Amino acid sequence: MEREITEEKLKKYFEITRKALETLEIAVHEKSTLFAVAQDFLTMAKSYYSDAEYYYKKGDYVTAFAALNYAHGFIDAGVRLGVFKGEDDRLFAFG
Repeated sequence: MEREITEEKLKKYFEITRKALETLEIAVHEKSTLFAVAQDFLTMAKSYYSDAEYYYKKGDYVTAFAALNYAHGFIDAGVRLGVFKGEDDRLFAFG
């Protein structure tokens, strides 16, 4: 059982989340009421990813890892809700 967040683990999850952000697409029409939800989820995911980078650079691996998990949570929630298209099951929990 692992009890620490290593730099290797952080780099792995940064890569997964970065690729997910680069490849996901908004799946709803811009006139849909869900378009605003998609934009909000994407903004939140990007913001948490940015926060993770900030904390990683400070050496705070625990907070960086938590922010990455929040970022990916917004991504996966968007895919599950159907506002994001994400089909690669290596990047998306519900792809």
